[in-house]
Amino acid sequence: MFLSNITAEEMERMDQAGFPGRIHVIDTVGSEFNNAVKYLRSQKVIGFDTETRPCFSASQPRYGVALLQLSGPDRAYLFRINVIGMHRRLCNLLSNAKVIKVGAAVTDDIRGLQRYQEFTPRAFVDLQKIVGDYGIRDRSVKKMTAIILGFRISKAQQLSNWEADTLSEPQIRYAATDAWVCREMYLKLMRSEPVAGIVHGE
Repeated sequence: MFLSNITAEEMERMDQAGFPGRIHVIDTVGSEFNNAVKYLRSQKVIGFDTETRPCFSASQPRYGVALLQLSGPDRAYLFRINVIGMHRRLCNLLSNAKVIKVGAAVTDDIRGLQRYQEFTPRAFVDLQKIVGDYGIRDRSVKKMTAIILGFRISKAQQLSNWEADTLSEPQIRYAATDAWVCREMYLKLMRSEPVAGIVHGE
């Protein structure tokens, strides 16, 4: 049984956690890129997220997706899409019905990636659409993580420059963690019983 809501004060009392595995930043299409796709294709469930350079005024141009994060249990891959684009093998992975991709508000992320290259998204799960079945009302990744996994994550890097020449260590850690917790939340929910009497998607 999960809490339906959680307060900022309750989250503050929780330990902070981040992705515990190895993180690889991919900014070229080569052997590391190929190893990344091979690893991710071998997983049954991966965490999914994207990052976009923020706009702080109406006169600024709208930026495209800068980063695609895909995470397994022990490895996370951060693909610098603004540098390498949406490679055919990445599109194939996101179209692979055998690999479940779990994120939050995935429709916008998918649309952003499709601006680089069209692909047919398959086997995507949006946590925001399924947590209601478990009685959870809070929909932000930070609050869902606290409710489902029992720890808090930092969102300090959310509005940082994702098109910077070199991503900082805090950016890399943040980006990997966001994808990883989506995977972990999904797996925990799948081991839990939905709340009886709740209409799907409420």
